[in-house]
Amino acid sequence: MSMVRVLVGTRKGAFILTSDGKRKKWEVSGPHFTGWEVYHMKGSPADADRIYASQTSGWFGQVIQRSDDGGKTWHQPGTPPGEPATDARGWPKGESNKFVYDTSAETGKPLTTHQFYDGTQHPWEFKRVWHLEPSLTDPDTVYAGVEDAALFRSTDGGKNWHELAGLRGHGTGPKWQPGAGGMCLHTIILDPSNPGRIFIAISAAGAFRTDDGGATWKPINRGLRSQFIPDQTAEVGHCVHHVAMHKSRPNVLFMQKHWDVMRSDNAGDNWKEVSGNLPTDFGFVIDVHAHEPETIYVLPIKSDGEHFVPEGKLRVYRSRTGGNEWEALTKGLPQKDCYVNVLRDAMAVDSLDKCGVYFGTTGGQVYASADAGDSWAPIVRDLPAVLSVEVQTLA
Repeated sequence: MSMVRVLVGTRKGAFILTSDGKRKKWEVSGPHFTGWEVYHMKGSPADADRIYASQTSGWFGQVIQRSDDGGKTWHQPGTPPGEPATDARGWPKGESNKFVYDTSAETGKPLTTHQFYDGTQHPWEFKRVWHLEPSLTDPDTVYAGVEDAALFRSTDGGKNWHELAGLRGHGTGPKWQPGAGGMCLHTIILDPSNPGRIFIAISAAGAFRTDDGGATWKPINRGLRSQFIPDQTAEVGHCVHHVAMHKSRPNVLFMQKHWDVMRSDNAGDNWKEVSGNLPTDFGFVIDVHAHEPETIYVLPIKSDGEHFVPEGKLRVYRSRTGGNEWEALTKGLPQKDCYVNVLRDAMAVDSLDKCGVYFGTTGGQVYASADAGDSWAPIVRDLPAVLSVEVQTLA
């Protein structure tokens, strides 16, 4: 029988939730990395036992953790498997993973600063890993999106990291500016039909695509409109919150922008708005049904100044038409006095026949639907604020 493993990163540790294919009863493992922020965890599509985690703290900085047994044990790549990652005080053991910016950025000239909204120049500074994206075919290859925005790759299971410097080296790099949450590269999508194609998104620069494995990049923001920048249709400067793709149609992308839900049918070359009848088009998450590429999910948030659900009602919205026409999904979700947020990496789907949908809230709840969103139930409550949710469907 199939099994589902839900990987939950929170402000104060990581949790792993497991169930069989019925998805009725759940076992909770954790907290792992107690007290640490875990921005993201993701399992390898090429090895069900391989999971990567981004662990960070203000005291000790960034540590990448890896599990080779489905999350039962963890180690920092480069230290022996099975050896504890921390000492008796909770301090990390061994050498932390290093993310070193390429100062040449393949331009022949140092790329040392980027521009803030007030026009001042600021040095690039590594702060944390926001998103980990394992290779579709090789468990030892994994990509990392970091703040300040850059893309790194490891080919030895997370031990060593090298910047794909062509991204920052693109001519617009010095003009990138931070969003409210920082200048983070938060979305990485690997094209299953084209190993050389990668999509990424940066807050607040926009979306970018490479067709040659990361050597060169192009902005893919035509059709986006952002009222809070001087040139509302600029090549870069748009605050993209998340991008999603169905693996069967890699040229079709869906985007939740700072404002607006968008769609592209040509790999990002052009975008059109599909917000339709949503109560608000502000939000952070967007995802696609595992088997229905025209069925998409968003979770509207009241506004960029009020980061909670409208009217105190927790509602997921589903479109079965690829956008514009949306229905509220409320069964099992609180419909009064609810003031949580759902962050950009905190929604995921499984690939069982009856597609499951999952999301986590800043109130510490993780909700699941085993019927593609028709009904919901909390599978765990009272966790620390949820930063990310990912799902593995296991045979």
